[in-house]
Amino acid sequence: MTAESLPLADAQLRALREVSTGTLTTVLLKKGLRNVWLRGTRPLAPGQQRAVGRAFTLRFVPAREDLATPASWGSPISTRAAIEAMPAGCIAVVGAMGVTDAGIFGDILCARMVRRGVSALVTDGVVRDVSGVLSTGLPVWCQGNAAPPSVAGLTFVGWQEPIDCGGVAVFPNDVIVVDQDGAVLIPAALVDDVIAASVEQEHLENWIMARVGEGAALPGLYPPNEENKARYDAWRKQQG
Repeated sequence: MTAESLPLADAQLRALREVSTGTLTTVLLKKGLRNVWLRGTRPLAPGQQRAVGRAFTLRFVPAREDLATPASWGSPISTRAAIEAMPAGCIAVVGAMGVTDAGIFGDILCARMVRRGVSALVTDGVVRDVSGVLSTGLPVWCQGNAAPPSVAGLTFVGWQEPIDCGGVAVFPNDVIVVDQDGAVLIPAALVDDVIAASVEQEHLENWIMARVGEGAALPGLYPPNEENKARYDAWRKQQG
C-alpha cells in the first residue's frame, strides 16, 4: 500500500529554503536525532541549486535474475510507473542499497521528472547517461555515475513506502533539504518545530558571524555565554 503524497505549505518552503543542512543537523541533534544525513548524497554537478520538498520514496532490492530484466521496465511496478505518480514539488528519494555499478535513472527518466515538476532526485546509488541527465536540468544528489542499467544490479519493487537511503530511514512525506553538503531528512511530524528552531539558530549564527568579523574571540561567543546571549537578545529585539 502506498502513502498519499502531501504538499508542503508555502511558508514552510520559504523558511527551509533559507536554512542550511548544517543548521538542520544541529537542531535535529538537539532533539535527539543523530541519523538524518543521507550518506553518499553528493551533488552530481557543482553549483546545483538547493532543494526542499516532501520525500517521494522509491525502493530497490538486490537483483534477482528472473525479475531484474529489461522487460521489467514495462511492468506496472516499474520506475516508469512510479514517475507518473510523482507530484510536482516532491523530491524523489531512491533507496538503491549503495550500489554504484548500476545506474538507477538515465536522461529520459530524469527529463520526464522535470516535466512533472519534481524538485530533485536524491539517491545513495548512481545515475547513468550522465551528460544527458545534466542537460535535463534536474538537480541530482547521488554517489556518481555508471554505464550499466539498474537491472544489472538491482530489482525495483515499489514506491511511497518506507525505505533505507544512505543508512537513514525515509518515510513518504518526510521533508528533505539538499544543498552542497548533501541531503538531510526532517521527520514529517517535527517539521514545524524544526523550522522554528532552525530559523532562530540561523539568526544567532549570523549575529555571531558579524561579531567574528569585528574581531571577537570565540570562547563565550560560540556558543554564547549569558553575557552574549543578553547582547543577542537585545539585538533581536531591536531588529524586531
